Amino acid sequence: MEDPRYPIGRFAFDGKANPQLREQWMAEIAAAPGALRAAVAGLGPAQLDTPYREQGWSVRQVVHHLPDSHLNAYTRFKLALTEEEPVIKPYDEARWAELPDVRVAPVETSLTLLECLHRRWVLLLRDLGPADFARRFRHPEHGRSIGLDEALAMYAWHGRHHVAQITALRGRMGWA
Repeated sequence: MEDPRYPIGRFAFDGKANPQLREQWMAEIAAAPGALRAAVAGLGPAQLDTPYREQGWSVRQVVHHLPDSHLNAYTRFKLALTEEEPVIKPYDEARWAELPDVRVAPVETSLTLLECLHRRWVLLLRDLGPADFARRFRHPEHGRSIGLDEALAMYAWHGRHHVAQITALRGRMGWA
């Protein structure tokens, strides 16, 4: 049985990027909000509050996590584009997923936020050149510098990863 935490596998970056890969990753980022919206379409409150795996986040928490995470990513891109290898501010995503807004905000709020955020992010990304994607930020928790090519690939994966957690749960539960 596949690991329900990683239904599409763990993120891996081989250090290679080219215009075609960047275009693919940008297309995946552009498609993520619609894919997330489709993944939760028709789910009721009890289904949204179902963990996608044992001891995992609920579907609702996953939906709210995506714009939280991608807002941080968008900010990291902007910092890397405007500063020389900035040290980014990490955040505790598990604790963010437990904050009161996650329990009370309708998922529509985060679906709309993700759509708007990704529109802005893709506008930025599509105007960048190879030298821009070579820019970097330093992640203190990872103890290394991360290039924007790697970050682009990772966030393209990240959206697909969380959508797959929800769609895999729907399949296991027989939720059409």
